[in-house]
Amino acid sequence: MSGEFQDLTGKKLGQAAVTATAAIVYETPANTRTYIKDIMVANTTGGSLDVQVYIVASGGAAATSNALIYNKTVATKEYLHWSGLQITNPGDTIQVLGSSTGLTITISGAEAV
Repeated sequence: MSGEFQDLTGKKLGQAAVTATAAIVYETPANTRTYIKDIMVANTTGGSLDVQVYIVASGGAAATSNALIYNKTVATKEYLHWSGLQITNPGDTIQVLGSSTGLTITISGAEAV
């Protein structure tokens, strides 16, 4: 990877059901940087649930040191909306963990090559 990025493509980076085990929902491809712009977490259950979202460097593990959203409660039939700008490098991952099943996550942004 060198110099300026020549091509920027907006896309849905990931969409998944959230489980009670940390899981990778997106991995930045080789020779690419990813711009994370928007994260939506929906609670589809009858009870409040907690969610954690991590941006993990290549080869690392989800931990408080790389948490983007940590133990945030999503009320019954509600959603959590995060927007901002985070940039990941090749091999970095976005990982998510819920207090139980019943959450879904959708991540949007762009990939630059």
